[in-house]
Amino acid sequence: MSGLINYVSCGVLWLGLLVKAPDLLRHRRDPYLRAICAVLGLAGSCFLLGAPPTVGAINRLSGVPNLAAPLTYASITAYSAASQVLIVYWRGGERVHRVARRWIVAYTLVLIGIAVTFALGEAPVERRTDLDTYYATTPFIAEMIVLYLVGHLAAVSVTTVSAVRWAREVDGWLRAGLLVLGLGSLCGAGYSVTKLVAVVARWCGWDWSALGTNVSPVAAGLGALLTSVGVLVPLTGPRLTEWRRAWRAYTRLEPLERVLDGVLTRRRLRLPRPRWASPVTRLMWRQTSIHNALGHLDASFDRSLYERTCEAVLEATGDRERAEAVAWAAVITAAVRDDATAPPSGAPARLAVRLPDPSALLRIADALTEPLPVPPRRVPAGPTPTGTA
Repeated sequence: MSGLINYVSCGVLWLGLLVKAPDLLRHRRDPYLRAICAVLGLAGSCFLLGAPPTVGAINRLSGVPNLAAPLTYASITAYSAASQVLIVYWRGGERVHRVARRWIVAYTLVLIGIAVTFALGEAPVERRTDLDTYYATTPFIAEMIVLYLVGHLAAVSVTTVSAVRWAREVDGWLRAGLLVLGLGSLCGAGYSVTKLVAVVARWCGWDWSALGTNVSPVAAGLGALLTSVGVLVPLTGPRLTEWRRAWRAYTRLEPLERVLDGVLTRRRLRLPRPRWASPVTRLMWRQTSIHNALGHLDASFDRSLYERTCEAVLEATGDRERAEAVAWAAVITAAVRDDATAPPSGAPARLAVRLPDPSALLRIADALTEPLPVPPRRVPAGPTPTGTA
């Protein structure tokens, strides 16, 4: 099981990166998209490089003991900076590019510092999980450890504060994403704090390495996961909302399609049902089928029945939209019944009553779930009776 959680987490994060890759290819110059992909990619790299099997493989293949350590530290540092840059671009503003460049330059210097201090120091004994505390008193290696931990703590602290402050000004999916991202950054801060406490304890002669080997990885994993979820929530949330609305509309239209099923089947007006399609595509398919059937029946719609039913329901309820929906339901039901006994007509359909718009189709479908009223018959006026002497 050693490293399995790291690899699974890396796979999930890189799967999110794979989903966003097409957007990045289409909009290469969009700094916001680049920052999102950088966060997802670097978060996955942190898990990959931090897995003990990966650490051992890098050290063995490179021939440099503990080379995996500065690589992992560099990925953690770059991930922290990318998260803050994402917040900067996410929020926007007049100085967005200048602020983002400052963060990038600052953390580029941190990355250079990590590389230089590792090159100057000596770490001959391979340590896959507790290098921080084992080399906490070794010249230059100790400076490298403190540099990456302080740099990481500074970035995640600023990210947490920025995300929470901005969340107070917005709502909806963006607010949810910012709060989750802020919580993830706070967990990331827990990673740095526990590591620093273990290092300081080592300076004082105490052995608190368990903080760095047991507590810190959990905080780092949870922080990276929550941060990535916070990034994706505002991107996927609106689409999920759209899918939910489309699915509700698709379900509500089912009674209307069921009434028109005979017409669609006899006249071969229904398009092939889409498989493995999104709710939006399914809704478009059902709406198209309904419009095809209504277009075929439009010459059979009874204007008189429509007007009588609408007047009766309007008089009973005072709700014009409901009255029109019930009238349409009655007209469509009657036209379907007549079409079942009428021979196919080769003549083009002629609109007798204006077809309903898409929003009205939902109300018509709802009206079909209830018993339709029987409108009063309109009796034609006869000759005026004459009196008798």
